[in-house]
Amino acid sequence: MTGVLLWSASGAVIAAPVVLPGLGVDNDETSVSGLSSGAFMAVQFSVAYSADIKGAGVIAGGPYYCAQGHVDIATSRCSCTGIPFFSACEVARGATDVPRLAGITDRLAAEGKVDPVSGLSAQRIWMFTGGRDSEVPSAVMEDLNDYYRRYVPAAQIHFVKDPRAEHTFPTENFGNDCGQLGSPYLGKCGIDAAGELLNWIYGGNLNPRSDRQSGRLIKFDQNEFTESGNAAAVGLGDTGYVYVPAACDHQPGARCRLHVAFHGCRQNVTAVDEDFVRHAGYNLWADTNGIVVLYPQTRARFATNPNACWDWFDFSRSDPDYANKDGRQMGAIKAMMSRLAGQRTPSGQGCFTASNTDHVRAGRAYDRFFFAFAAGSGKLLGFDNDFTFTTLKQTAPQFYLPGNCP
Repeated sequence: MTGVLLWSASGAVIAAPVVLPGLGVDNDETSVSGLSSGAFMAVQFSVAYSADIKGAGVIAGGPYYCAQGHVDIATSRCSCTGIPFFSACEVARGATDVPRLAGITDRLAAEGKVDPVSGLSAQRIWMFTGGRDSEVPSAVMEDLNDYYRRYVPAAQIHFVKDPRAEHTFPTENFGNDCGQLGSPYLGKCGIDAAGELLNWIYGGNLNPRSDRQSGRLIKFDQNEFTESGNAAAVGLGDTGYVYVPAACDHQPGARCRLHVAFHGCRQNVTAVDEDFVRHAGYNLWADTNGIVVLYPQTRARFATNPNACWDWFDFSRSDPDYANKDGRQMGAIKAMMSRLAGQRTPSGQGCFTASNTDHVRAGRAYDRFFFAFAAGSGKLLGFDNDFTFTTLKQTAPQFYLPGNCP
């Protein structure tokens, strides 16, 4: 089951987030992709963890460390997303200064903050740019192509240019018109971008996609994957999504691939509901090719990140390592990947349902002013008494989360 069924105020049935399960996915078959800020994040991830990433799909993104920790560079040279009349768009071929960015990459690799750049030489890169993209114009993607060609053989890079497309994730038949800018940032371009990028990354021999989604779309708690146990503190939503094909779902001996799909700005579930996680196109290919798809989620911050973008420019002004392996969002996503690659989690294992008083007695929770809190995560369970029952999931030594087991 994907979660505890609860009744909302409207009477609709909703699923409560669960603990992200271990599925034993193949570490050597992991890839990433994304749109917009998700594309910048995919590039960031493919460089920082190049030893672990098989390839990347990049739609409307740019070179690694493009923003160099400055929002003004992010919104003027790496994109045209600054405030009108206050921030001029300076996008042009070469404006991102690829030689400088490559030098920074090499230095970070020498310092061990990102993996050795030799890991990039084995990756396969699929890129897409729209000729009408008004937010990340094609010149930025041309610079990305120049950047990747410093490390990746040209034969392993596939660059698609569509003169019709705006700033959108191309689909065959879901979303807006291809040349339209707007929510949900999925465009009917007659192009199955998800399928094309997956097929390119995995060598061109994937099975045909399924006609319908037959796997499970699981909502999971993202809080446990941050150092503080507070997803909001690093700009992540409380809940992420993972699509698990039937062939990968607690099947003994199954060794599935993993793909991480990063949504774009204004494209998290709060902004577009589940349009991206259900209709971008990944899941149909996942079903027939044994690919688990992770859909991590961001959250908006009114002052610093109102569009719920991924952190490719240090929006908090407090994470100078945002683009390397010590970055807060980077570390959280890597922890999610490690969980999925870990030992399979049989249904019900590690779950404890008891009164809050019994949880406290067993050390799974602690009491503070007559309220019970989960050990490790500090999540509020309710009153510490014999009448309030809670299900706790142990995810690490002395670390428990309330919720439901997958």
